[in-house]
Amino acid sequence: MRKVSALLLASERRAISGLAGLYASRMLGLFMVLPVLALYADALEGATPLLVGIALGVYGLTQATLQIPFGLLSDRIGRKRVIALGLIIFAVGSVVAALADSIGGIIVGRALQGGGAVAAAIMALLADQTREQVRTAAMATIGLSIGVSFAIAMVIGPWLASWAGLAGVFWFTALLTLLGLLVLWRWVPPAPRRVRHRDVGLDREQFKSVITRPDLWRLDMSIFALHLVLMAIFVAVPFRLQQAGIPLAHHGLAYLAIMGLSFVAMVPLMIVAEKKQQIKAVCLVAIGAIAVSLATLGLPFSEGRWLFIGLFVFFTGFNLLEATLPSMLSKLAPAGAKGTAMGVYSTSQFMGAFLGGTLGGLLANTWGLDAVFIGCAVLALLWWLAMWQMPSPPPLSSEVVALNDTPPDMLDLLLERLAEVVGVEDVMVVPEERLVYLKVNRQRLDRDALTRLIPPKS
Repeated sequence: MRKVSALLLASERRAISGLAGLYASRMLGLFMVLPVLALYADALEGATPLLVGIALGVYGLTQATLQIPFGLLSDRIGRKRVIALGLIIFAVGSVVAALADSIGGIIVGRALQGGGAVAAAIMALLADQTREQVRTAAMATIGLSIGVSFAIAMVIGPWLASWAGLAGVFWFTALLTLLGLLVLWRWVPPAPRRVRHRDVGLDREQFKSVITRPDLWRLDMSIFALHLVLMAIFVAVPFRLQQAGIPLAHHGLAYLAIMGLSFVAMVPLMIVAEKKQQIKAVCLVAIGAIAVSLATLGLPFSEGRWLFIGLFVFFTGFNLLEATLPSMLSKLAPAGAKGTAMGVYSTSQFMGAFLGGTLGGLLANTWGLDAVFIGCAVLALLWWLAMWQMPSPPPLSSEVVALNDTPPDMLDLLLERLAEVVGVEDVMVVPEERLVYLKVNRQRLDRDALTRLIPPKS
């Protein structure tokens, strides 16, 4: 990581830090409500478990619907303008929810929060402001910020709600968003150019090929199921902690212990997945762990230590899949189609969040809290069976290389020679972008041959 940091330009450091902070603060605001909303629903007019579940997950519906249009709009009118618009919509939604005294008002506020769908625009702006050789590390920083924001939200959400109420959580989110606007305009540098990035944005020409590939749609189904069960169980988990005798003000400490231990537990499994090339096996272990933990949480004796064991196993599996599923997607996506594949993947994730909240609320409303866990355990078992038949992904990585001054009439010959380089498995040359998209096996890649064909920029 130090070597990568040393290569970063000052403008790239500002762009990465600012945009990662924006992304993290936005996700923090969305996640802080999860561990507290169900507990505060009694004070909201018209609240039922079903409507509470919809309030938890409705942001996913608007997010899934608008993220691609917002990304395309940023190509036309500018990244910063679209991001600013999305942050303003997010802030308005937070204020609406903070002022609401009914569950309907909370649902409207959460839907508006999701309407600020700027994820694609943020990633595109980051791509505009970083060079090809550091872009992968820059994108990884964004991914890391999401995981960190989720863990922080689980800790500070209950503490903030116990001190300032549910409205205080939403007011804090609105304040974070206003600070985000300041960071956007004063810290994030202007983009030197606005171009389409196939490794980040959607390419309509490759959309059909991406959504019809069985291995890719299994990953889309996986992130859908993962966020479905996550959102569904938060209709019930806060009540289980309360039944265990933990005051709301201390729920954050319980989540801190559970999340901290789960992060530690997933590290050796991540090493096995990536270093030993056992990513599919580790993925199956994680899904199986989630299914077993949910079944345990749905049993009558799941109190006390069994509650903590169940939650620890669940979040170990959850965090492991949050890290391994994007890695699998990167390995499987065709050269130049990573951005399109990620767009479909993200849309699946948000739709899972919406339907998860709705399903969790419906199960709790009809059959009680235990049914939430049992229903999600059955879903996780079906998910495991679907993933069992998926072939193991090859050990490939995506790379983007600048074409430099290669003459247009030499591009076909370059494509042929690149395809012959040892370790290069897939190639796409895009003359209008002056870029080459590669899928390579880095353990076998003849880096010298690749450098001879495409010398780095001086």
